[in-house]
Amino acid sequence: MNSLLSLLQPYPFERLKQLFAEVTPPANYSAISLGMGEPRHPTPQFIKDTLCSHLEGLASYPATAGDIRLRTAFTQWIQRRYQLDLNPATQVLPINGSREALFAFAQTVIDATQPDPMVVCPNPFYQIYEGATLLAGAKPYYAPSDPARNFAVDWDSVPLDVWQRTQLIFVCSPGNPTGAVMPLNEWHKLFALSDRYGFVIASDECYSEIYFRDEPPLGGLEAAKKLGRHDFKNLISFTSLSKRSNVPGLRSGFVAGDAALIKNFLLYRTYHGSAMSPIVQEASIAAWGDEEHVAQNRALYRKKFAQVTPLLAGVMDVALPDAGFYLWAKVPDALGMTDAEFAKALLAQYNVTVLPGSYLAREAQGSNPGAQRVRMALVADTEECVEAALRIVQFIQSRTA
Repeated sequence: MNSLLSLLQPYPFERLKQLFAEVTPPANYSAISLGMGEPRHPTPQFIKDTLCSHLEGLASYPATAGDIRLRTAFTQWIQRRYQLDLNPATQVLPINGSREALFAFAQTVIDATQPDPMVVCPNPFYQIYEGATLLAGAKPYYAPSDPARNFAVDWDSVPLDVWQRTQLIFVCSPGNPTGAVMPLNEWHKLFALSDRYGFVIASDECYSEIYFRDEPPLGGLEAAKKLGRHDFKNLISFTSLSKRSNVPGLRSGFVAGDAALIKNFLLYRTYHGSAMSPIVQEASIAAWGDEEHVAQNRALYRKKFAQVTPLLAGVMDVALPDAGFYLWAKVPDALGMTDAEFAKALLAQYNVTVLPGSYLAREAQGSNPGAQRVRMALVADTEECVEAALRIVQFIQSRTA
């Protein structure tokens, strides 16, 4: 067996299952889960119809690079969204969801024959970053987010000797779980570091279309262009239809950026056997070509967050995020509970599931930046999310009165 498998830590939801193993939720409350970030708004009908009308695609092996019509759909969307002109033949590739591609990309980029390769990732973080790093033979370095700066990652805290060994850095903007969007000056800092030390930047942008401000979130490729980096050197962005179009089961997205990296990633994927089904390609072309359903989806989240956030803000340190569909809330000090104890007691008393923030982070540099926070995924309908918020308010008030 691959000895590196022993380095992997349990996934947050496995830890949550263990935490709740001896809890019997009250039967007089219906179960409401804010624990898993799985989109639950309805899948648009036109995407379903497109899938069903192209079943002849089952009879063909797909090309790993995807149909040129699909890659053109990617670049057309990029042009509309970011006003960027990319080459569909060399600067984009289809992927089977961002999770699959983030893992595979690390295997492509990391050279474990070099001494002590490092990968820098935010902390808290999406656990795929860590697993991909470890199984590629590198070591993760966890750069903490700073609550005082809207949960911006403290890149300045990364030591010089780490930067010198860094081969890859994961950026998540909008962030999971904090919802923070990285501003242009932070991108400028990372690009300068990349130029100095030669590492690749993987920009995870799967939450980019769910936002609450007037201006949509800044993307990595967009930031590169604003800073005069028209070749997107050492930069690849990852995006997906899962959250944007409510199709997590479709497993469809794309990567875009540095043509040289795209070329090598395509080589890896050819051997990896990760070609996208022709049926999924057709549905993806339809989805990327329509923005009306995306605007409707965004409006649902805005309505939901507008009702839920003020309720919780009355009893917790929590605020509307820049983007994404999570609330990153602090457990009140007055409760005298850890984040895990809070989650366990909330389920036991009110049948509401939240995810302990410490499960989404690692103890590093003397602290766990996810400790004493919980992540709440507002993915259910508005009525259910409001009901969950009211129960959380009751739970906190009952223990602090």
